[in-house]
Amino acid sequence: MSTLPPTTTRRALLGLGLGSLALTAAGCVRGESSTGSAPASSGASAGSGGSGGDRVRLDYALYNPLSLVVREQKLLEDAGLTVQWEQSAGSNKANEFLRNDNLDLASTAGSAVLQARTNGSPVQTVAVYSQPEWTALVVGKDSTLTDVAGLRGKRIAATTGTDPYFFLQQALAGAGLSGTDVEITNLQHADGRAALERGDVDAWAGLDPNMAASELQAGSKLLYRNVDFCTYGVLNAREQFVQDSPDLVQQVVDAYATARAWALANPADLATLYATAAQLSPEVAARVLERTTLDLDGVPGDAQRTVLAGIVPLMAATGDVPSEDAATKALDTLLVPDFARKATAA
Repeated sequence: MSTLPPTTTRRALLGLGLGSLALTAAGCVRGESSTGSAPASSGASAGSGGSGGDRVRLDYALYNPLSLVVREQKLLEDAGLTVQWEQSAGSNKANEFLRNDNLDLASTAGSAVLQARTNGSPVQTVAVYSQPEWTALVVGKDSTLTDVAGLRGKRIAATTGTDPYFFLQQALAGAGLSGTDVEITNLQHADGRAALERGDVDAWAGLDPNMAASELQAGSKLLYRNVDFCTYGVLNAREQFVQDSPDLVQQVVDAYATARAWALANPADLATLYATAAQLSPEVAARVLERTTLDLDGVPGDAQRTVLAGIVPLMAATGDVPSEDAATKALDTLLVPDFARKATAA
């Protein structure tokens, strides 16, 4: 596995502020969709309550390749931190970790953290890790469905509180439908994949790497794609942790910038690391990374605000937030650009 080269691109140099998806027992890929957390990494300090000293509680997720780089290359541990690692099974689970003070920072989709903050969870976005096309509406290999309008009256698996769920709602609205015109079954993503492949549901709001694995291993088909409906991959922190431990937040964001620089400079090694860490076949890993843009500005700002503002009316209409006004107010204080701005200016 390559380490950071002595000479890097400009983006790589900007990221050096740190300072000197798996198969389940049922045959589904772990990741945003797995159940349970993986054990903490060696050297992790387990325990409950808030962090203290040079200790940080952080997630890794198979829908967040940069988190795997930070973890596998021990970027934070080598900088002198003790890290408690927990695997987020999905944006909804990452939000639970933060809401219950089980973690200090965790990765979600932008839509998921906006919903969480609107509904009272004191969390803020401190960095952007990817712009992925990580979700689509998926049908089985023998399905005769050809468009979203054909989903009227059909059973669709989706995980509420995640980007695939909000992707589904946007896709339905674009076809003149709403959630009341279909039967939405709330399943974690791996379970949704399994339900689709068994024929228990007609469609699934998929998520990589499960979606890529289902395409390549079960012949599932993407019924509807729209990258503009995806709301970025974002790293979030408990608001209290931002206030109490800004230096630790900065170190984590710096590590993400370093991980991004390494990933962009070493795409082949990234693919190998991702496949190994997620226990994916090389083909599935490659399919996921093809749909994942890492070469983007990591500072949360106008791009994320625009995408999220666009789904506020839909979130309110579906009852996922109390009102448009509440979501707009939450969005006004959601994005904290200072940490990522300092990391990319280092």
